[in-house]
Amino acid sequence: MPVDTTSLTENSLTRGGSRAIQLGLAAIVLILAAAAILLFLNLPDTNEFNARVLQIFAENSDLTGQAELRLLEILAQSGTTFTEVLVSYRGVIFVLIVFASLLLITSLVLVLALIALNRKLAVVQKTGIQVSSLVISRSERKVYINDLEFNLTEAAVEALAVLAEARMDDEMLTGTSLEAVITGRRESDCEEAAGATRIKRLRDSLGNQIVSELLVRNIPRQGYMLAVEKDVIRMI
Repeated sequence: MPVDTTSLTENSLTRGGSRAIQLGLAAIVLILAAAAILLFLNLPDTNEFNARVLQIFAENSDLTGQAELRLLEILAQSGTTFTEVLVSYRGVIFVLIVFASLLLITSLVLVLALIALNRKLAVVQKTGIQVSSLVISRSERKVYINDLEFNLTEAAVEALAVLAEARMDDEMLTGTSLEAVITGRRESDCEEAAGATRIKRLRDSLGNQIVSELLVRNIPRQGYMLAVEKDVIRMI
């Protein structure tokens, strides 16, 4: 039984991408945790100032003057204030580290989401839009693509109808032939630019850039065609 190498490759890429995401998130967490630990270890001890004040008291027990004792009291109060400020700084630093971690993780997730979206768009551009139903109503000047409804101008409906008829006949139309079919003139009397203009107006009428670009395909040096299966097309 043959092995589907494409599926195996896609599964391998998916597993590899998931593993890369997990390793990236783990690396971010570890780096930020290490930075936080080093930062907190290098911060001065909150009791360091008080310890120095106590040392001054111990080494200068002979200080009995009123002014000297008042000075020592001020030093002790300064130590307490310094301790409270340093504790608040630790809290602020901790909050900033948590906030930075969340921002980095969010940025990584958004980048990975954009990469995944670009890959999906590339696949869609390569395979074409998946149309299960294409209904063209000339009388209402509307086209129904799957569950989407588009209001078109009369010229846009005519261009789309001609492209649909050509697709059902397995034909491809150049800008000249498209203009000739719509106007009823000979191809020699028509210009490629006129047909290209009709295609552009049709795409503008559809509005949705992805839908219009993928629905109406331009094959270089061959012409225009609808990138849908001919059995899903219906004219009313």
